Amino acid sequence: MLKYSFRRILGMIPMLLLISIVVFTLAKLMPGDSLTGEIDPRNTNPKYIAEMREKLGYNDPMPKQYFRWIGHFVVGDFGKSTRFKISVAEVISERLPNTILLGLSSIFLTYILSFLMGSYAGRKPYTIGDNLIGAFNYLGYSLPAFIAGVFAIFIFSFKLNWFPSNGSVDIGIEDGTVEWWLSRLHHVFLPALVLGLLSIASYTQFLRNDIIENSRKDFVRTARAKGTPENKIYNVHILRNSMIPLITFLGFDIVAIISGGIITETIFTYPGLGQLFLQSVGTRDYPVLMTLTMLFSFLTLIGNLIADILYGVVDPRIRLD
Repeated sequence: MLKYSFRRILGMIPMLLLISIVVFTLAKLMPGDSLTGEIDPRNTNPKYIAEMREKLGYNDPMPKQYFRWIGHFVVGDFGKSTRFKISVAEVISERLPNTILLGLSSIFLTYILSFLMGSYAGRKPYTIGDNLIGAFNYLGYSLPAFIAGVFAIFIFSFKLNWFPSNGSVDIGIEDGTVEWWLSRLHHVFLPALVLGLLSIASYTQFLRNDIIENSRKDFVRTARAKGTPENKIYNVHILRNSMIPLITFLGFDIVAIISGGIITETIFTYPGLGQLFLQSVGTRDYPVLMTLTMLFSFLTLIGNLIADILYGVVDPRIRLD
């Protein structure tokens, strides 16, 4: 396992280099540059703009610009945000805790709700409860995140007034207090539920079908023939085997949170990295945009690595080495 993990980590290096080339090239092909987002050409002397572009190296050959950028990036110098006028690292560090909280909350809700609904539907198939859970699953499959987010805000924020529709914490609360943490959890619950909606529906249906399939296998019939109590058969033989594949999805959840968080954070005006990414596109804040793209790509590779490793951990029959 260690040998396999080490090989995968080494294999990520050329992949990240290739991604960096693509990110840099796409940033250069976009209209304008970082200077365009920092100054207004209508109110600035064109000669000054040309001098600044020369000073910042924007007129250098593309390979030279790339190696200068990637060299600074490797040592942790991500540049300066043209919108916020501070370093990119500071901008990201302010938003990162919110995205981490949203991601962890989404994963927690996904696995808790999937386990409860999937185990119930699998143990009592074709009942009214199973049919209701199935209807919820089909709804989760069919609703895109932006539609689900709008409906969630309309119903739970505007109509029922159960959850706030935007922000990450109430104004005027002292940081670090119990009230502050409760407010953060109150704000993050609804976007976390919307973010994990598709995964909840998928995992619930997967667990339900796997429990039904395992309950019909020979080792379960043998356990019943030996007089094993039904609860023990369900908890040890059926549920345990059905949960193993579900655990391996954890790595893929990281990838899903990265892609879905951009839309969800924007809908709920949740101040995380996803919302920052779209704002950077609109304001041509290329240093922030390029750094976030590299960060999302790195987390995607890490998520796939975790998923592969978990396959071997939870199922010893798989030999990754």
